[in-house]
Amino acid sequence: QVQLVESGGGLVQAGGSLRLSCVGSGFDFSEYGMRWYRQAPGKEREWVAHVTTGGTHTNYRASVKGRFTATRDDAKNTAYLQMNDLKVEDTAVYYCQAFGLSSWGQGTQVTVVS
Repeated sequence: QVQLVESGGGLVQAGGSLRLSCVGSGFDFSEYGMRWYRQAPGKEREWVAHVTTGGTHTNYRASVKGRFTATRDDAKNTAYLQMNDLKVEDTAVYYCQAFGLSSWGQGTQVTVVS
């Protein structure tokens, strides 16, 4: 079955950086675009970033553009989200998803403090 495992979250000061990882299994990772989402307490889950198959194109929500970078390593079945210049409002549980598949991982908590 499809499994997604996110990791790399943590507690960081505003302005700091984190790199999230998402390891996929149970599907042909290289055939799927990969998306990142986040959910802050009391808010709906929102889309953050997308990296296409082959990593050729990326898209970002406006509030993270220029600060976050989505990449992938198909040899490792892993997607990454490099997050720089983190802001308090980036605090959330971050999830990855294979575009077109319904499975979610457990998420990884990112907490940014001022």
